[in-house]
Amino acid sequence: MGRHQHPHLPTTEAAVRAIRTVAQEFGLEMTVTDDIGADRTSRHTSAGALAVLDPDGSLPHEAYVELGGSPSVSVQLFPEDDAKITVDGVVFDDVPRDAAPAFVRSVHGGLAHVKGRFFPPGWWLIVPLPGDETYKELVFRHTLTPWLSRNVR
Repeated sequence: MGRHQHPHLPTTEAAVRAIRTVAQEFGLEMTVTDDIGADRTSRHTSAGALAVLDPDGSLPHEAYVELGGSPSVSVQLFPEDDAKITVDGVVFDDVPRDAAPAFVRSVHGGLAHVKGRFFPPGWWLIVPLPGDETYKELVFRHTLTPWLSRNVR
């Protein structure tokens, strides 16, 4: 840990590496776009672009990860320590970045499932993570993909 690095770089890269490990476990292709610098970052912290620069001038860092296979999964990792994960078109905003690898494992490991409710009516994609953490997102009926339909419980 000799030379100083931007605090966000190692964690974004660590998350990408952890997701890559999960992708290899399940034999999934993985594409990463991680050359998004401050000039191209999709959003900035409230402190403003200049305030997030390190003394060494390194830039905020985000990465976009796409996984092959079914369901389609993409993970957008933000410099603010959160991620947006999309599973077959169902968007989960504000997932903690460190939870992203476990989230992908849950989806591809068969733990994620869809539950229909009569009241309030609707289908929910439920993604359980270790440690009693669960993410739920409403699935609109017309967007029930074959993978989502197969995973209704």
